[in-house]
Formats: sequence, structure tokens, C-alpha cells
Amino acid sequence: MDQIDSRLLSLFAAEPRIGVLEASRRLGVARGTVQARLDKLAARGVVTGWGPDLSPEALGYPVTAFLTLEIRQRPAEHGGHDAVGAHLSGIPEVLEAHTITGAGDLWVRVVARSNADLQRVIDLVLADPLVERSSTVIALATQVPYRVLPLASHAPDV
Repeated sequence: MDQIDSRLLSLFAAEPRIGVLEASRRLGVARGTVQARLDKLAARGVVTGWGPDLSPEALGYPVTAFLTLEIRQRPAEHGGHDAVGAHLSGIPEVLEAHTITGAGDLWVRVVARSNADLQRVIDLVLADPLVERSSTVIALATQVPYRVLPLASHAPDV
């Protein structure tokens, strides 16, 4: 990542529909340079997608909660984290799930239509027989939304 890559990513993050030609004009570099750098960033896995960012709230899911799951400890060949992850991926309200260290085994971010609907989502999560227990924390407000862009200006040249 260099200064041009960082500026390019910032520009496309702010205005994702800007287009390569307009980006080259604003950055003061050739169109081919912009395209080559975007292609390189995508090939390296820095840019993972160009789709729209969606708002769960605007889609009718204003409640966000974080579940810490404890799962039955079995040999890997009998399921474990991957099997529970496969179960979770089938639940549309599950936005992400991570294997974690500490008191729990998996951390899951979910959304729901209401606090009452959150119980339905939790019940779907608990339907997997490998999930033994769940603790839930409901988010009241978002202070810093998920973001990666600030890292671009601090990333080492790779």
C-alpha cells in the first residue's frame, strides 16, 4: 500500500460509483494506473468486493445483538466449530460468526426485527445440538461502525 493506493481506496469508499475515469481525473493519474492498481488490490485480497453496503436497520432489522456460544467439545471429525458455522450460515439474521478465545467458543453478531424477534433468532441458533449454551448482549447504539479503511493509510507497503 502506498499513498496512491490509500487515496484510491478512500475515494472509492466515499464514492463507490465514481468510475475509473473520474477517479483518475481526481487523483491526477492515468486511467490505466487506476485500473491496474484496483486490479492489483483485488488480486491481493485487499479489496474483497464492490457490492453495496446494506443497512440491516433499513431492511427492517433494527436490533443488533452479540451472542457468545459455548459448543459441545467433540473431536473435529464429528463437527465442532465448522459444523456450528455451517448451521449459523443458514440463518439469514446471522451477520458474522468467529471462533474466539476466552469463556466462549464462538462469537456471533445477529440482527432481529424487535427484541421479541431476537428470541426467535436465538432459538434458531440454539437448534444446533452442538450449541450447549448462549449468552446475549444487545447493542444499544453504534459508536464506531465496522470499518477497515483507516487501516489503509497505516498499512505497511506490501
